Amino acid sequence: MVTEHRMATLRSMVTSFLDHEKIETTEARAREVRRMAERLITLAKRGDLHARRQAMQVVTDEDVAKKLFDTLAARYAGREGGYTRLLRLGARRGDAAPLVSLELV
Repeated sequence: MVTEHRMATLRSMVTSFLDHEKIETTEARAREVRRMAERLITLAKRGDLHARRQAMQVVTDEDVAKKLFDTLAARYAGREGGYTRLLRLGARRGDAAPLVSLELV
């Protein structure tokens, strides 16, 4: 149950991140979202049907998947990796969790 909830949260965050191209969250979550997003962009660069189906297992919105394969794959076609950047924002006020901004390069 815990793993399913964690994966659902990460899928939602990755979808939102790819849609808005920027997200602010805790450092631990951002690192996981970064991992998934980089894999998805690499899949999108491949561009075949199997890659599209694999991406749709993670991305929950068809419009975001279309953006991933049409816009983002073309943008990073000449890049071998490192599609995202983490910027530290400081500590969250309530619990002092380290906040970061995750954005596409």
